[in-house]
Amino acid sequence: MSNVFVIDSEYQPLNPVHPARARQLLTQGKAAVYRRYPFTIVLQQVADEPEVRPLRLKLDPGSKTTGIALVNDTTGQIIFAAELSHRGQTIKASLDRRRALRRGRRQRKTRYRKQRWQNRRRKQGWLPPSLESRLANILTWVRRVCRYAPVRGLSQELVKFDMQLMENPNMTGMQYQQGTLQGYEVREYLLEKWQRACAYCGKMDVPLQVEHIHPRAHGGTNRISNLTLACELCNKAKGTQSIEVFLGKKPDVLKRVLTQAKKPLKDAAAVNATRYALLERLKATGCPVECGSAGLTKYNRTVRGLPKSHWLDAACVGKSTPMVLTQKGVVPLVITANGHGSRQMCRVDRYGFPRTSAKQAKHVYGFQTGDLVKAVVTSGKKVGIYSGRVAVRTTGSFNITTEQGTVQGISHRFCQAVHRSDGYSYWHRTSTPLPQ
Repeated sequence: MSNVFVIDSEYQPLNPVHPARARQLLTQGKAAVYRRYPFTIVLQQVADEPEVRPLRLKLDPGSKTTGIALVNDTTGQIIFAAELSHRGQTIKASLDRRRALRRGRRQRKTRYRKQRWQNRRRKQGWLPPSLESRLANILTWVRRVCRYAPVRGLSQELVKFDMQLMENPNMTGMQYQQGTLQGYEVREYLLEKWQRACAYCGKMDVPLQVEHIHPRAHGGTNRISNLTLACELCNKAKGTQSIEVFLGKKPDVLKRVLTQAKKPLKDAAAVNATRYALLERLKATGCPVECGSAGLTKYNRTVRGLPKSHWLDAACVGKSTPMVLTQKGVVPLVITANGHGSRQMCRVDRYGFPRTSAKQAKHVYGFQTGDLVKAVVTSGKKVGIYSGRVAVRTTGSFNITTEQGTVQGISHRFCQAVHRSDGYSYWHRTSTPLPQ
């Protein structure tokens, strides 16, 4: 597993240690568990620790998932890795439902009520809530990792980093297309746009070739809208035929390909809309920020022979990437943003009118819904040990969602908090996801 974060008795970050060393400190009583996710221990007394080694936190921001990697630039060791899943689409769907209910109430057979949305002014740099949540998730975890590890620099995948111009200051014109990064930017875009599958037969996990929808032999161009991905068999079978002839017997596939070719990359648009806002907020943390392009990230990963994944992409961001990255024993922590509950005071029916009473107390006997608890039941019909997410009730009788299912009617007296609800759920890539 990944290294364990360590903070001293004054809550200052120290060098992360191997899990075996952390287990030894806990067994000897020299440290205590400070936090479960990410796993962090705190030293019980002041100890002579070696000089703190600076680390670099690398980010690969994405529309749905962001890769996070903590790397030692000197040794090339990956200290910590995580994949953060966002909830932007969930937020957008919730806002759409709320908007529909409000419009429905306004347009019924009642007195006319003027729309008020134009009365509100948006401040400079405003972003939609679905995009703002992505930035908030990333910044939350940047602050957490910086709190538990000696981070001295940040790397973000943002813009093209011109390595060719650094090597040859006189490079101009078409020489850029013939250098080390040739084809990486375009191919990466096409892989995302066509879901890493052959556009004609739908095969995945096979070598894909860049293909011209309208053949160049018939006047086709190299514009992105005219490019797609095809497996070798489909590419050879199509040859210089027009796509209408090649897919004449597959009208549904023809319609899908032509529609997808004109369709913009929605996820890329979301990342582009937030990348500079994220850069400014990262700079506000006080750490120096390094930027790198998606093409450079893929080039670094390809040269080092690493498989495709979000956290390995993050480890390869920027020119500071060591030539050798040590990933042995690293198990990425999968983080899913769930939010902190709903601000809606009561549930509504399909017409938008209240159908339940107002919410009760959020905290019940020191617990709140979403806490990860361990319940050791010693009496009654449900004797046993249960670990999972808790749903509180004002009566003190809780429900616990475990890997095997939901156990109802567990008294608060048997519950012990393992990890307080913080708006995220966690699991390691090699284990079963924790209940939501």
